[in-house]
Amino acid sequence: MSDSVRCMWMRGGTSKGGYFLAEDLPQDRGARDAFLLSVMGSPDPRQIDGMGGADPLTSKVAIVSKSQSGADVDYLFLQVGVDKPLVSDMQNCGNILAGVGPFAIERGLVAVTGDSTDVVIHMLNTGQTATATLQTPNGKISYLGDTAIDGVPGTAAPVAIAFQDSAGSSCGALLPTGNARDVIDGIEVTLIDDGMPCVVICGVDMGITGNETREEL
Repeated sequence: MSDSVRCMWMRGGTSKGGYFLAEDLPQDRGARDAFLLSVMGSPDPRQIDGMGGADPLTSKVAIVSKSQSGADVDYLFLQVGVDKPLVSDMQNCGNILAGVGPFAIERGLVAVTGDSTDVVIHMLNTGQTATATLQTPNGKISYLGDTAIDGVPGTAAPVAIAFQDSAGSSCGALLPTGNARDVIDGIEVTLIDDGMPCVVICGVDMGITGNETREEL
């Protein structure tokens, strides 16, 4: 690996992270992870000596390459620990996914096709495929627009994403237990896997009003 590596820092949804071409990173996983930890400044709860934002939502990485599976590009998501030296590929991230299409166009992996461009993305973490529709007027990716998302100040260009076969991508079934409702420790829950395994609980059953801070939750 050379002394420097190309990177784009972008927000996707409610997350932010570094986007790299796979060919620019070490092929050895250990060396790659060590490099990404240094890029983020981990482990350090403030990530002072790195690009991380001292939060899991801003300590994320996308690794992108020309697809080997019939899509336009392959995308590997990595969660980089903030205060621990951990780099995990155990889950997908739909937020960072939103930046993969723009990155692919900027790096010349995908050509613009008109005022809007579809980018077919194979997600290596789960084996799923998604199609991102991007605004590309005048042959260039547009980042300006009036689309807003809760939790993020300002507006930007929309990125519409359509998922294919997302049900059961991690657990093998949309409802991993086969039940729409289960009871765990006396609390009624729904266990569901539709792109990301989730446990859905009624707030009132946990004594939650919706006004709590993240630390309280």
